[in-house]
Amino acid sequence: MIAELEDKEIKQVYKTSIIQQTAYWSEVKNLQGLHTRAFNFRTKQSDLYIDSKSDAYFIGDLLIVIQPIDREHSIAYVPYGPEVEPSEENQGYFLEQLSESLRTFLPLKCIMIRYDLPWQSLWAKDESCYDLHGNWLGVPEKSIQEIRLNYSTAHWRLRKANTDILPSNTMFMDLRKDTDMLFESMKPKTRYNINLSKRKGVNVRSLGIESLEIWYDLYRQTAARNNFFLHDIHYFRIVLSARANDTSSPADVYLLVAEVEDKPLAAMFLVISANRGTYLYGASASENRNYMATYALQWRAMEMAKERGCTEYDFFGTAPNPDPSHPMYGLYRFKKGFGGEMYHRMGCWDYPLDMEKYSYYTSMEFKNQRYHLS
Repeated sequence: MIAELEDKEIKQVYKTSIIQQTAYWSEVKNLQGLHTRAFNFRTKQSDLYIDSKSDAYFIGDLLIVIQPIDREHSIAYVPYGPEVEPSEENQGYFLEQLSESLRTFLPLKCIMIRYDLPWQSLWAKDESCYDLHGNWLGVPEKSIQEIRLNYSTAHWRLRKANTDILPSNTMFMDLRKDTDMLFESMKPKTRYNINLSKRKGVNVRSLGIESLEIWYDLYRQTAARNNFFLHDIHYFRIVLSARANDTSSPADVYLLVAEVEDKPLAAMFLVISANRGTYLYGASASENRNYMATYALQWRAMEMAKERGCTEYDFFGTAPNPDPSHPMYGLYRFKKGFGGEMYHRMGCWDYPLDMEKYSYYTSMEFKNQRYHLS
């Protein structure tokens, strides 16, 4: 099924709207001290899609981050990849074949490949997974998920990971609408808050790396308020300063700050890659929240993405449904107000290369709850 898998230079990674599969993201990870690899693969379209009779070949690629877990062993992590999404019936077999083809290219003591799949969840279109109000109830237990994905495989090795690293639930805004239609499609309260922020004098501007301390002060306040892990400022300096302009898949990164009379109230990282704008990181002050600066910030980010030719905007992470007990319920309510469509991804799936060491690793693995900052 997978033919002619080949190593290639990072700068040749194909242009994509998925920033975690770009040469830009490789540069970010390299600056963070990690090693990345890129590969082309070739497969018949008829092996990808059940309704295709074509013998023509599809050529795709993927970016892999090699993450050491001790002095000898490592994990091959594929952030939001591979991008190509086979028909449901072929997904497990495709991943199995791809994994076996990759095996010989990876470090000798690489214990597994972890795919953080961008594909739509196999249960996203299952009516039994929604309540009477159309709210997502989630996926079945791990064993059921594994049976379904492994059904077409030869060795039944695919395992649902204990945790998802990147967000598996997000909302997408369709930026193909004109600006007035975008605004009108929002919930009345969101439109009101955007207009309120304007009346209160909130201004949004793009700042350079010399203003990173402004971001970090807001980020510290947000971390303290929400009790999540605090990254070092160097982490964000890398994200803002990394460049891949001499490659096939660069990205533009903007640090946007909403302020009143030069007082910063909210900030975010907007990343534009191909036809997508992504809200990557956000932070806000603990005071003056009545200025609704976060609403002004998001609206300006959408306008900027649209101005730069984007057709979609990714809110990058939310609760899967409007459950008030969920720790990300506040984000769900805030982001849903802008009128986006919910999208449920497959999340992380593992292909063990050394089953014994994989079993030990997963039994000890810390369940990371900081995925939105990974």
